[in-house]
Amino acid sequence: MYDYDFLNIYNGKQSPGTIHAASTALGAYFRRYLFQKAVSVFDMECPEEWPKNYFWYVLYGCGYICITDIPGYGVIPQWCSLAGKNVFYQPAEILISNPAIKGPEVRRTIDQDCVLLKLTPDYHGIADLIGYYADLMAVAAEGMGINILNSKLAYIFAADNEAAAQSFKKMFDNINAGQPAQFIDKKLFDEEGNPRWMTFAQNLEQNYIAPDMLLVLDKIERMFESEIGIPNTGGTEKKERLISDEVNMNNVSTYSKAALWLENMKDGCEKVKQMFNIDISIDWREIKGRATYGSESETVDSGSVSMGS
Repeated sequence: MYDYDFLNIYNGKQSPGTIHAASTALGAYFRRYLFQKAVSVFDMECPEEWPKNYFWYVLYGCGYICITDIPGYGVIPQWCSLAGKNVFYQPAEILISNPAIKGPEVRRTIDQDCVLLKLTPDYHGIADLIGYYADLMAVAAEGMGINILNSKLAYIFAADNEAAAQSFKKMFDNINAGQPAQFIDKKLFDEEGNPRWMTFAQNLEQNYIAPDMLLVLDKIERMFESEIGIPNTGGTEKKERLISDEVNMNNVSTYSKAALWLENMKDGCEKVKQMFNIDISIDWREIKGRATYGSESETVDSGSVSMGS
């Protein structure tokens, strides 16, 4: 098995046969886009000195974050690594290595002098989930862009020599630049006076699938929203007005995993309150223009609604 960096080097020199999504700028764009969408699902009330962007990105990226008392800083959240196991094979200790914290590596015992607030039951983040959907969206967006490019009217020119080929190139560039008239050498026509060029793939509408690719892109994003807890209608290919059963069925599927994450985070918040007497809470973020979990309306309301816990 080879990692993508080796495949990039190999295929870049030898062949273009491998599809690359993970290490492209487009893939990175969708990773950033989806990560920001993921961290927007929940809202947190915490001390003002805690940077929320640090808290959410560590929690969603690593799967957990430690809350502990650090000399000189007070009770703060910190990225950490896990160490040891208890009788239930759960992490027993955490290690904090931060160059801004002077002294040796900070070692704490979970639930004794620190709280390990986790996102998922298995102590994993959702970087793999984001990467999967980001790669799909990158491939779909690339395919859509290529199809739009290929839908342009193309021409094939037959030239007897390099000079004639350059004349064709210059003429074509001038036409695309918007020049109203072109004056060409009669040598660009054959002996019978016919032009030495022809159109290629004239049936553009038959090959134009960009609208379908756009629906695929939207469907992938709706699937991601269902994974992270954002209510949605399942994609733009659905009919305009949805009955309540269709909406609620999608909401149940969307709610289940996100509710599990919220349960883990709320449990951690309660432990922080008890151990450090700090007011911290995490709950659904209010979302406008989205369906509500358990909504009884027959259609998706485009007004202001909130996600109930």
